[in-house]
Amino acid sequence: MAEAVRLSRRRAAAMREEERRQLLAGMRETKTQLNHAYAQFNFYSDPDLVDACVYEINALQSRYSYYVRQVKQLEAEREDAG
Repeated sequence: MAEAVRLSRRRAAAMREEERRQLLAGMRETKTQLNHAYAQFNFYSDPDLVDACVYEINALQSRYSYYVRQVKQLEAEREDAG
């Protein structure tokens, strides 16, 4: 019985770690996209393209904030479980 509990905890920990890796990968990708959107914003002079860049930057910032919150939540859960 105790062995089953240990295996279950290990599996849960491995799943949390995989989720954390995926979130961090998403953060890196979003940061790259955000840098590209800022570069485009600085490059374009047409008002419509500038507006499009602003919307894209706002969306990417929201996505990045989501990833940060999720990683913090996972870390808090890890501390509570540990």
